[in-house]
This record gives sequence, C-alpha cells and structure tokens, in this order.
Amino acid sequence: MNARAPKSRFTGNFTQQKPIPDAGIKAALAVMQSGRLHRYNVTKGELGETALLEREFASAMGAKYCLAVASGGAALSISLRAIGVKPGQTVLTNAFTLAPVPGAIANVGAVPAFVDVTDNLVIDLDHLDQMIAQTDARTLLLSHMRGHICQMERLMDLCNRAKIQVIEDCAHTMGARWNETLSGRFGQVGCYSTQTYKHMNSGEGGLIISDDATAMARATMLSGSYMLYERHGAGPEAASFKDICLETPNCSARMDNLRAALLRPQLTELAENCTAWTERYRVVEAGLSGTSGLKLIERPNAEAFVGSSIQFLLPEFSPTQITTLIDAVAARGVELKWFGAASPQGFTSRYSSWTYAPKQSLPQTDRVLDGLMDMRLPLTFSLADCALIAAIIRDEVQGVATI
Repeated sequence: MNARAPKSRFTGNFTQQKPIPDAGIKAALAVMQSGRLHRYNVTKGELGETALLEREFASAMGAKYCLAVASGGAALSISLRAIGVKPGQTVLTNAFTLAPVPGAIANVGAVPAFVDVTDNLVIDLDHLDQMIAQTDARTLLLSHMRGHICQMERLMDLCNRAKIQVIEDCAHTMGARWNETLSGRFGQVGCYSTQTYKHMNSGEGGLIISDDATAMARATMLSGSYMLYERHGAGPEAASFKDICLETPNCSARMDNLRAALLRPQLTELAENCTAWTERYRVVEAGLSGTSGLKLIERPNAEAFVGSSIQFLLPEFSPTQITTLIDAVAARGVELKWFGAASPQGFTSRYSSWTYAPKQSLPQTDRVLDGLMDMRLPLTFSLADCALIAAIIRDEVQGVATI
C-alpha cells in the first residue's frame, strides 16, 4: 500500500508588504539628511513633503482640502471633533469594524451606538434607519470595513433626510469606488489610514479629506498647526481660521515630512496596486467557489473594491470546527483570522468586547461574526501563491466539515 502524498504547504509571509519605492527611500533619505523632519520646519516659500502630499492626495481624491495626520485613528477622532461632535453625544457606527473606530468615538467623549451588519458584511441600512429613529444621534461614523461598501446612495438619502452627518472611515477602501465615486467622497469627511497593512504604507499615518472649509480649518488646528496653517498644501484659505484658530485646542497629531516622503511615490502607484490586490482576491475567490459549507461574500457590480483582504463565512461550523480549521490551515502555512472568538485575538475583536460602549444585543451581527473568517492578501503574494492558498483552505474546510 502506497503512503499518502504529503499535503501541499504555503511558505509565504502574510505580513510581508512590498518594499517602499526607491523614490520614497531617496526622498526620505533627503529629509533625514536635512534634519528637517517636522512638517513646519521648512525654508521660506518651501512646501515640505507633508504639504506636497496633502496637495497630491486632495487632487487624487477629487477633494478641495486634505490634512495629513499621525494615524488613521487620529484622523477619525479629529474629524469627529471638527464637525462638532461633543462629549456625551451618540455616534452611530458599524457593529462590524475594528477597535480604532469606536475608540475614536470614545476618544472625543461621545458614545458609540452600533448598527447591525448584513451577510454581505456591510452596514444594515434598515437597522440604520431604526437606530436613527430610536436614538438622538446626529452623526454616523461609517466604516467601510475590510473594503466592503454598502449601497451609498440609499445610505446618504437616509442620513440627509434625518440631517445625520457622515464621516467615512476609508482605511480599507483607499482607491475603491461605488458607482464610479471614490470612497470618502460621499460624506462630509473622508478618513484614510497609512498604517503598514493599508493601501499606502508609512508605518503609521492618516489623511483627512473634505470640501468643508470650516471643518477642515478646525481639523487643521486640532492636528497641531499652531498659527502655521498657511503652510499646508491643501488647506482652507486663511480667512477660514479667523475665529477657529483661537477657540480650537491643539492636540498635536501631525504627520511628519519623513512619513510623507515615503508616501508620495506610493500614491502614484495606488491605482496599479489596487488592481493587483483585486486580481489576487479574484484568484482566491475562484479557488474557494463551490466549497461545501463555505459562503463567499457577494460583491455587487456597483462596487469597484480593492481586494487587499478576503472574507468568507462558515455559517454551519461550530466554534470547535472553526478553531480546528484555523489550526489545520496554519499547519500548512495559511493564516486565517476569526471574528467570532469569545475574546479579542490580535487585530480581531467584536462589538461586545468594547465594554466602554453601552451594551447592545445584536443577534443578527452575532450570527454573522460567529462564522466570519478573514485573511490578508499582501502584494508580495503571486497569483500562483493565491491559488495554492485557496486550495489549502478548500481542502481543510472539506475535511473539517466531516468532523
């Protein structure tokens, strides 16, 4: 009797990102050699790297204004304060998101109220309508979690009719579109992250865009501009700061020239990289299609998404089966994350873990998260790598399903 052939194994690294472009390394080296890392430490008439990034990102997103800040979380909390959210006020947000989103709400002293997620991993617009009616909320911090975009026309119609301000968390949708409109261009403010695992990488960093001069003037002062707001590449005119500059606190959350230097060349590669991510997503999606017990997420035609990660559901799997699957694929080199664990695991947590928020019962969201699997797709993976990863997951899901 022949011995069974060894199972295939993936040997790549799920946290290995593409290197910084040579142009970014050269620009960063020039900043370090100058010693002028602080965004306002520039010569007379000079636009430093941070101001240039703001100008270029605003242009790329089709926005009037852009502000570069220290992190994606800082972008969210600054934006909430900039549009007038006060301590004690209720802010609606997705029940399926990452901890920095409700964390930003708590950071300004406001109170998160969670809205259900659908099987397609987007905010439930029927439940949003109910929550608008049932709460005193006047703000929605909308998380395009893991790159999934809801029916934005309906969402904006609901919010506009109820006079709900919308901030878009685009940490996972930089470069994505809904019906040809870029994410971040529906709400009053769009916020982006440049943390290492996002679509541009400066380690940490954030970007805010808006067409609202008053909100952006407040955001600029909150970020820590002192009275140097005229040194921004895509900021409001000086007149917008007339009263705001004296009544707005300085919260010191600026981006520096070193990180901006790393990011500017990546912005020129964004469209190409977005296409490459989605090619990898489609290969994994095709490899998983038709797997018994595994449900893929429907991607509507209106959504031009960026597939930097992929999610799928195991609706009939027990917690024991899911943990068995995670261990089985890990033994073959594949890293799956699970949003249904009873306690937070690394980056994954769920709304019931954030006990600083009022307790809510969301059975629909619980059902979705209980079977939700998540996997990064870095651009360092080849298409062949992605096909192998899908084959490993498919094989192990079929094996665990029989347990």
